[in-house]
Amino acid sequence: MFSELVRLVSRRPAGDYERGFVRSLFVRQKSPRNPRVERVIKAGWAVILVKSAAVVWLFDRYHVPVNPVWVIAPTVAFAALCTMVYLLRD
Repeated sequence: MFSELVRLVSRRPAGDYERGFVRSLFVRQKSPRNPRVERVIKAGWAVILVKSAAVVWLFDRYHVPVNPVWVIAPTVAFAALCTMVYLLRD
């Protein structure tokens, strides 16, 4: 129904509309890793390590009644997830 409406509005023949769709796509090789992205990931992990050390020090210094793992664990978990998505991509 919509294809006929598009054809009517654009005044193109039906064959042009049908050829506009991608029928299939084949990827033969994995895309190469981007060195810039890998540097950003490594820098992110360095920032996470510094943040984790700072959180542990600050929690001890100011006697916060919470275990610092509650702050560090989600950060490390989400960073690990993002890193794995990049490294295991197809």
